Amino acid sequence: MRVLWRAGDALPVTEIRETLQKSRGWEATTVKTLVSRLVSKGVLRQEKRGVFYYTPQITEKEYSDWATHDLISRIYHGSARDLVASLVRSDGLSRDDLIELRDMFRVED
Repeated sequence: MRVLWRAGDALPVTEIRETLQKSRGWEATTVKTLVSRLVSKGVLRQEKRGVFYYTPQITEKEYSDWATHDLISRIYHGSARDLVASLVRSDGLSRDDLIELRDMFRVED
């Protein structure tokens, strides 16, 4: 998805595959399978222009929001508080992160 979001335009599977082979070492069959699954889920649109071109149907922010909610739901049983507690306990947040979060949640009387 990032390959397509960064491209800002529809891409043929060959360009997607070449980019992922260089950056991730993915095989052509893996890329084709992933693209097919994303099309079937409605995340990518497929358009025939001699060859098939693919366009994202969701924005990176929409995906990020969905993935965050999915993570909280699956791993933390719907508790965002448990996610944040886990980050704090595992040193996943810096002191600056904690200060920023504190300021975001500060309630004025």
